[in-house]
Amino acid sequence: MGDLSGGRDRYVDFLRAWAIVLVVFGHWLITGLVRAPDGAISAPELLATVPWTQWLTLGFQIMPLFFLAGGHAAGGSWARARAEGRTATGWVGQRALRLLLPAGVYSGLVLTAVAICSAVGVDPGILALVGWAMAMQFWFLPVYLLLSAATPLLHTAHRRWGLRVPVVMGTVALVADLLVVTVHAPVVGLLNYVLVWGVAYQLGFCWRDMLLTERSALPAFMAAGGALAFAALVWLGPFPVSLILVTGQSPSNTNPPSAAMLAWSVGQVGLALLLAPALRELLERPQLWRLVRPLGGASMTLYLWHMLPVLIVAAAFYLTGLAPEPAYGSGSWWVLRVPWLVVLGGVLVGVVGALRPLERALSVVYERTRPGDLPRRPWALWGGMAASVSALIWFAGHGFAYGGRFPVLPALGLAVGVGLVMVTGRSVVDRGVRLGV
Repeated sequence: MGDLSGGRDRYVDFLRAWAIVLVVFGHWLITGLVRAPDGAISAPELLATVPWTQWLTLGFQIMPLFFLAGGHAAGGSWARARAEGRTATGWVGQRALRLLLPAGVYSGLVLTAVAICSAVGVDPGILALVGWAMAMQFWFLPVYLLLSAATPLLHTAHRRWGLRVPVVMGTVALVADLLVVTVHAPVVGLLNYVLVWGVAYQLGFCWRDMLLTERSALPAFMAAGGALAFAALVWLGPFPVSLILVTGQSPSNTNPPSAAMLAWSVGQVGLALLLAPALRELLERPQLWRLVRPLGGASMTLYLWHMLPVLIVAAAFYLTGLAPEPAYGSGSWWVLRVPWLVVLGGVLVGVVGALRPLERALSVVYERTRPGDLPRRPWALWGGMAASVSALIWFAGHGFAYGGRFPVLPALGLAVGVGLVMVTGRSVVDRGVRLGV
């Protein structure tokens, strides 16, 4: 069972760390570089070029567990905030700023590099490719921000209706996906970004309050039922096996999240619950916990910056022609994936180490600017959230240099959005409480 006393649940931290590690290695694994005779570097889409690799996504699509862990943690945090008499606006602002500060700094540094490269005449095609690679993980940020903003309402529904909430959300998601597949209603499909991932998030509330474990057969039913439903939707239905976007593939399981992705999420949550007792016991071992804990603490840094090592290695080994280049997707190419992953891992360790002063500075900024329980400018918070989410959605879909150009309006939108959340500020009452007045 989860830790309901307000302390940290090691298994929840493990799920978050495991999800981040698999996302990082999954992105690295499917990123293959090819150097043309004229020296140009390209990155063929592995899942489209070598179709059997789409089956690998069944192991690497682990984001349902990240949303599950996020819901578990957010449910506990908001429950404690309610018990202390804190406001929803202040709580949402603090959660948003904790996400937006590192995302905003990362985006600002990447956009600065894009502006410099564009000014000195870097090839627009290369710039667009690099800009896309540095933003490929951004789809997660606006979805998580929206779910965080809705947490007080979602948790209120959870306290009243319990498991019926994710069931209803899943049912609406199935109807929306049916409309997407049958009448091609893409606007309706946008709902599923919140509904499908929101089911896993809402199940995190249920898990924390033991609604998923009080019936011993429920996790097994979820695991088996989710897996069977996914298999049926792929085998009999129109959905592909790939759980990551493949260019030209329609319908997709991720753009928007499909009924098959919903089934996979439910099955994955059930499996995580089944494994919880054994893994919790393992996590009590100090040696293992010393490995897991730092990963959880650095999860945002790893998630944002994990594609930078690809650019560094590309410049060091591919632009110089030093990297061996067997035929793309051949047996030799797969053998070379091992040193590729090892080198990228080593570079990422160095990148994370170099970013520690920046992380410490962001912690200071957060403490000085985080909204209080009675923020002075609540309109700034919600306006900043809207601007930030809109900009992040654009970057997720187009990259940081769409068409090889600097994205003026999205960059301005993100800067204004983060700035508005930062200036939300604390009320006079908040400041007085902090000073002991």
